[in-house]
Amino acid sequence: MDELIQVSEHDGDTFVLRQSKSVHYEAPFLYLFRGRDRALLLDTGATTEHDTFPLRATVDKLIGDMELVVAHTHAHGDHVAGDVQFADRPRTRIVPKDVDSVRSFFGFTEWPTEIVTLDLGGRVIEIFGIPGHQSASIAVFDPWSGFLVTGDTVCRGRLYVVDYPAFQDSVERMVEFAGNRPVTQVMGCHIEMTTTPGVDYPIGATYQPDEPPLPMTVAQLTAVRDAAAAVADQPGKPGEPAIHVFDDFIIYHIVEE
Repeated sequence: MDELIQVSEHDGDTFVLRQSKSVHYEAPFLYLFRGRDRALLLDTGATTEHDTFPLRATVDKLIGDMELVVAHTHAHGDHVAGDVQFADRPRTRIVPKDVDSVRSFFGFTEWPTEIVTLDLGGRVIEIFGIPGHQSASIAVFDPWSGFLVTGDTVCRGRLYVVDYPAFQDSVERMVEFAGNRPVTQVMGCHIEMTTTPGVDYPIGATYQPDEPPLPMTVAQLTAVRDAAAAVADQPGKPGEPAIHVFDDFIIYHIVEE
């Protein structure tokens, strides 16, 4: 990947952006949904600098001066660092990354189980909480594209779990949700697995040849739920996570000190 930001257009109003590994090894995926009245940007990447990561310029090119909501799949640094690029953008609301602000902005009254909506103008996004990886994690469903965006909670990579009961509950609710919606693709925010089942790229790798595709299926989402249940009684120790390897993902069961 030579571009500082790789832009993939799913349709005329849905874009998947990826920060280059030449900029930051995390190379997170970001999501941009454009409605009739405003757009939603999910996550802002792992670095702040305009010159090495021209996120603001890229988004403005795609949506013009449209009103913008900047939100996050969760609060970890590699998903929120680029917020500063939008601080002076007109008609822009940046949702703070803490769980109370997330609940307040989207109008949750029953966190995390309630399903709330965000109307972009003829395009209504559904959102619900999925803590376990991080306390402010959300899942976002876009019926136009069929995308269920799952952040780092479910992706082709290392699933770091700090609250295991919450994680199991979140994945169970995602599976249930997907069974009642036209989910066509489960979209995480990283690719860390190779095309060889059960084998991930080295942590910190800046070159990942022959990556598998980003989208996962509802069947793979269900496999995460089943795998999490199968190893629930095998926790790690403080400072020593239990590592459970599966074909398309690896569960890191972290026990905090």
